[in-house]
Amino acid sequence: MAKIVGGVTTSHIPAIGNAIANELFEDPYWKPFFDGYPKARDWLAEVKPDVAIVVYNDHGLNFFLDKMPTFSIGAAPEYQNKDEGWGLKPLPPYPGDPELSWHIIESLVNDEFDICSCQEMAVDHGFTVPMALLWPDQTQRPVRTIPVAVNTVQHPLPTPARCLKLGEAIGRAVASYPKDLKVVVLGTGGLSHQLDGERAGFINKDFDLMCLEKIVDEPEALAKYSIHDLVRLAGAQGAELILWLIMRGALGRKVSKIHSNYHIPISNTGAGLLVLESAA
Repeated sequence: MAKIVGGVTTSHIPAIGNAIANELFEDPYWKPFFDGYPKARDWLAEVKPDVAIVVYNDHGLNFFLDKMPTFSIGAAPEYQNKDEGWGLKPLPPYPGDPELSWHIIESLVNDEFDICSCQEMAVDHGFTVPMALLWPDQTQRPVRTIPVAVNTVQHPLPTPARCLKLGEAIGRAVASYPKDLKVVVLGTGGLSHQLDGERAGFINKDFDLMCLEKIVDEPEALAKYSIHDLVRLAGAQGAELILWLIMRGALGRKVSKIHSNYHIPISNTGAGLLVLESAA
């Protein structure tokens, strides 16, 4: 049977992709951020997942404000990365696992989640930056991927409580898949950040550190917030915390914290990294 071996959270800021492309790993601004990732890669090399479910938000590459599904899941044999206008060079395609994708989609619909199934799906920096941070060799694609795009742009957004429940449903779906596979779930996006308006540049370190602590053993405490609470406490784009809650819900009740890192600011964002291993 398939098993979720653990999860990783990481920021997906497009500036990180440019820093990787320009090899700014030792640059004083970037070094404290990049220094957090070797331990996450070591853990992935140890557990050797077959599939990565990548929870992210689309930034206009597939969906725009006129058509914005709440939850979308890729069911394609591969996913192309395309130019978004951030100066990022498109990366080679990422292999998919359409059989597992359709199993998850069918299970989620039976679990009363309405899913937009995508047999073609381009992936943007929200997907590619975390993949490049965790598997930096772009000539290799060691895991198959399943993109899960969640609306964090066009209100109304799904509540934190519903996203935690979606993660739990994804966990049940993977556990019922009959093939022996090891699956890792990536929850991407920043902690506190606001990119526009009067509070542009807003970061709430105390709230970020509380989230990094609570999501390990008390994710229900974070699920009690409303979207408006998250916008007030973490900034307009800080609502991306719901992507982390989907990851956490998929892992089940008991997890072990393997590694964490927090650094501010990275492109006006609270950048958190967390590696959680599912209980045996």
